[in-house]
Amino acid sequence: MPRAPKSRAPVWRAVVALCVVALSLYVALTQTARLGLDLRGGTHIVLETKDSPTVEADAASTDRALEVLRQRVDALGVAEPGLARSGEKRIIVELPGVQDPRKAADIIGRTAQLTVHPVTGESPEPGGAEPSADGSRTLPDPDRPGNHLTLGPTALSGAGVEDAEALLDQQSLSGWIVSLDFRDKAGEAWARVTGKAACAPQGAPERRVAITLDNKIISAPGVNEDVPCEVGITGGSTQITGGFSRSEARDLAALVKGGALPVPVDVVEQRTVGPTLGADAIAASTQAALIGVALTALFITVVYRLLGALASLALALYGLISYAALVALGATLTLPGLAGFVLAIGMAVDANVLVFERAREEYLGVRSTNLAKPLRTGFAKAWSAVVDSNVTTLLSAGLLFFLATGPVKGFGVTLSIGVLASMVTALVITRVLADFAVTRRFVRERPALTGIAATGRVRTWLARRDPDLVRHRRRWVGASALLVAVAVAGIALRGLEFGVEFTGGRLVEYSTSRPVDADTARGAVADAGFQRAVVQESGDGDITVRTEHLTDAEQRRVKEALAEPGGTVTVERDELIGPSLGSELRQKALIALALAVAAQLIYLSARFRWTLAAAAVSAMVHDVLLVVGLFAWLGKPVDSVFLAALLTVIGYSVNDTVVVFDRVREARRRDPRGDLAANANRAVVQTLPRTVNTGMGALFILTALAVLGGDSLADFSLALIAGVVVGMASTVFTAVPIAVALERRNPGTRPPARPGGTGQEPDGYSPLEARRKKERGTGAVV
Repeated sequence: MPRAPKSRAPVWRAVVALCVVALSLYVALTQTARLGLDLRGGTHIVLETKDSPTVEADAASTDRALEVLRQRVDALGVAEPGLARSGEKRIIVELPGVQDPRKAADIIGRTAQLTVHPVTGESPEPGGAEPSADGSRTLPDPDRPGNHLTLGPTALSGAGVEDAEALLDQQSLSGWIVSLDFRDKAGEAWARVTGKAACAPQGAPERRVAITLDNKIISAPGVNEDVPCEVGITGGSTQITGGFSRSEARDLAALVKGGALPVPVDVVEQRTVGPTLGADAIAASTQAALIGVALTALFITVVYRLLGALASLALALYGLISYAALVALGATLTLPGLAGFVLAIGMAVDANVLVFERAREEYLGVRSTNLAKPLRTGFAKAWSAVVDSNVTTLLSAGLLFFLATGPVKGFGVTLSIGVLASMVTALVITRVLADFAVTRRFVRERPALTGIAATGRVRTWLARRDPDLVRHRRRWVGASALLVAVAVAGIALRGLEFGVEFTGGRLVEYSTSRPVDADTARGAVADAGFQRAVVQESGDGDITVRTEHLTDAEQRRVKEALAEPGGTVTVERDELIGPSLGSELRQKALIALALAVAAQLIYLSARFRWTLAAAAVSAMVHDVLLVVGLFAWLGKPVDSVFLAALLTVIGYSVNDTVVVFDRVREARRRDPRGDLAANANRAVVQTLPRTVNTGMGALFILTALAVLGGDSLADFSLALIAGVVVGMASTVFTAVPIAVALERRNPGTRPPARPGGTGQEPDGYSPLEARRKKERGTGAVV
């Protein structure tokens, strides 16, 4: 009898896995990741355009302003700057390596109205900067302090300047000048105004020509003796002198070359990170990631032996695939994004654990020598739970991408990439490796080597105890309600310590050469006139100062005050958030949380019955309140990074509940008239090994990030650790009891029972459960 043809599925899976790994390796070796400013150091500025008397601030005028700013930044010589419009009236400017935010904001944010005027006279008395009826104005003379020049109507504007360049003064070699090249008609206008000035006597103020920038005379040179009267300076070029330094000349050339902004702009957000802080963050996060991943790989190898070792290899390939996808898409890797990159490893571990635990059940139920069949069944039955749990996480990551800004937006991107990569590695690469391993003769003769032939400690403990966790569901719900009450009390009594992002204000982190404790720093800052400033220690002895309002001059005053006890003081981080932006970000945070709850409810209602969806969302809200309450009691800051952690907790909480409800749904398909409480208890017991093993894997990674990831990730990791712990507990003690209560009140329409499918007993038990039931002569679930 001819043999049945073998399935080609393992072949195409192997080809796909090989192609993905090869392509990822090529991308990783030929391209480098783009680091965010929080990792490489630099300044991030958000500008908001405002209406002018003649131009309305809209998308079109903002785009024109963006082009002007692009020319200014290019002229400054900043390497790899980033400029983009955000919304209708905002422009995001990223300046890598720029550590003076005051200077950067002053240059790129100035209106820069360059004008040329004939000088009609001088006076010791100040006049008005605004033009009079005849177009004249009086401004201070830059060459003679106390003297003022009366300027005639505008003869030439900056729009006529074609190019501007900072050059060393070759004649005096004592300073820098700015060389200007005019367009055709502007060159003619320059010749006319200088030709008229050349007709005035030597030494007369009328022989001078004033060049102003934003109503300030920056240069008022006199026309040389060799310039003919009524002819002027021809050739379409000139030079601005004024004793400029190199940086001043370069900045002035950037302003002139960029031209005037069509509308004024305000700085609504400003962040500066020093290169040392960014390098330390990369080193700490990388160390934490390597240690966390190594511990996780060791753990799943011990638990699942050969299959666990193969899954660890797949996790290493997950890192390669995720990095390559990040680079290929041109995404920016930020510090929270790096955490999201590592956190997605937990999703990959979860998918592997789901498959291996399913395979264990199938193998222990039939005790077959064919290891490939239970493994194949494990992948098939874990598919729906893997998809549902990953989709719920992607919903949260998507909300971060659309509603967050800056580094947190990067967290949403890398988390999404990581989740998708984890599905590829778990369902394709791990399966290819596992299928190959279990078909080897050496492995077939030693099934215990694979790990799926072992019962496992958690499963053994459950078999001995035979727990009925759902029976005391009212007690569990009561305990959950009590914890929520404690959390709400913390929020109400202590309040939330909103970060600068949500309140507006300024936060500056200073590094001192000598150790300074918080009390000493607080006294120095108070003596400098900032009694209401919040002064705290941060990281390795650094000092953070947070105030509602702090100008650049006041920031330097605080720095000088800290220099007395601290020695040399450097600014490691500087964040400025306008009050309007803070209010907007706070509103966006609430919208993000509301949309996260709504999105999870809609998706789960489509995948499950509404009663199960409502129970899952209730447990999710329970977890969110507990994490927020914990931060309220501890006085931890609530900022955009915390928001990222909170949305991740939402995804993880629903993920854990979905795995249990997937088993409940499976049991109801076999026996629609079965008791939900019994099915739910069976589902909890069946998935508890997965819950414990996945939770342990995630906690290894998060603990490493919390301990070794540095101050920037400590609170982020703490929120996630709390979310993982309460998420595991809330599924059993909150979601399942609420689901049973809702289902009993709203039973719905149930079709008649039907026998179970392949490999399932008609009573709805898995092969392992059915065998143990017969051995013990009881219907208890193990």
